[in-house]
Amino acid sequence: MKKIVPYLWPILFMACTTTQKSPVETAQTVIESFYQKDLSALRQNTTSESYEAFTAVHDMLVPTKMDGASNFKVLDEAVNDDTAWVKFTTSYSDEPETFKLVKLDGNWKVTEKGLREKSPF
Repeated sequence: MKKIVPYLWPILFMACTTTQKSPVETAQTVIESFYQKDLSALRQNTTSESYEAFTAVHDMLVPTKMDGASNFKVLDEAVNDDTAWVKFTTSYSDEPETFKLVKLDGNWKVTEKGLREKSPF
């Protein structure tokens, strides 16, 4: 039994760690939570500034919960250190959208784009 215990600790540690979402997975979570009115998931995957911006326009753009598949499709992705950009389309919009993401405390979060900041696409 004493010989088994040292081998169990790494397994237990790996089982307890949470998997981190990629920038693409985070962007998909944000867009789906926005249109499906899941404000809890929206808050977890956005910076505080972005969350306020999303909720400010939420009721105007999404009067009712939109059910069904989002058909999220990535058109382009660029990652540079702690900043990422994801360009995508969904069934919720006719035009492609682009999200800027930053890595905060090891997790990707959708953030606001600077006033004159341009995406790499």
